[in-house]
Amino acid sequence: MKKYAILTDSGSDLDKSLREKYDIDYVCMHFSCEGKDYDADLDWENISAKEFYDAMREGKRFITAQVNVEQYKTAFEKYAQEGKDVLYVATSSGISAGIQASRVAREEVLKKYPDMKIVCIDALRACFALGLLAIRASELRAEGKTIEENAQWIEENKMTVNMIGSVDSLTYLKRAGRVSATSAFFGGLLNIKPIIIADAKGHNFALSKVKGRKVSLERIADMIKEAWEDVPYQRLMICHADCIEEAEELKQMIFVRLGKEVEAHIGYVGSAVGSAVGPGMIGAFCFGKKVTVNQEE
Repeated sequence: MKKYAILTDSGSDLDKSLREKYDIDYVCMHFSCEGKDYDADLDWENISAKEFYDAMREGKRFITAQVNVEQYKTAFEKYAQEGKDVLYVATSSGISAGIQASRVAREEVLKKYPDMKIVCIDALRACFALGLLAIRASELRAEGKTIEENAQWIEENKMTVNMIGSVDSLTYLKRAGRVSATSAFFGGLLNIKPIIIADAKGHNFALSKVKGRKVSLERIADMIKEAWEDVPYQRLMICHADCIEEAEELKQMIFVRLGKEVEAHIGYVGSAVGSAVGPGMIGAFCFGKKVTVNQEE
């Protein structure tokens, strides 16, 4: 079987330890602030996570940019030159145009390397939900699955990855144009916390609203318990935007509801997602019941 690389992007939030453990590569998104451009690297080499979120607290606005066609071509050709195929698991088309650019790049690279296979999958997921799919792809590769078998599994099971989260303040979603100024104002005034999920079409939306931060964490834990299924490849992932104590608290809440401790990983919300949600965002991710709800319903 020909060797193949597992590739994702900045939207996966997989830190170096996880990428090295599972031999996963990624293409880097970008962001800018006050005229200065940055790579949205997952290891925070150009700006620390603390500096990033403190800058947002100070009122600075970060604007993200997608991976362009040339970057994808460079990434794909790197593996072509190594004699490898590529399985790319991309951030949801519901929040990013990267998957379209990757497919344009694929066609151009295949003209030069016609014997190469490049499979580009729209994960319809982001953050650690995307990361979970990339990790699972790595596990399937280690089990000896071909690139086609691997891609088929990811396509058939990507809707079993559940994402449930909340933000501490609607201010940053307002700045990013995701909620109205009126909603942000009254939400802050009433201490309203939206419970956000990723739907079956890859969009993020507020499924419900609760009052108070502690209640929002409790609701996330309840919903993870409801979605959870004990599949062999299960693991709990929790992301946070500079609120590690609450992430640890949420982990323990979930353990209590599950009635056991499970494999769990806590990490930062990367700059690609963090630019929109702002400090205080927290989310939990797991494999579980198939997501069927859509925002329009």
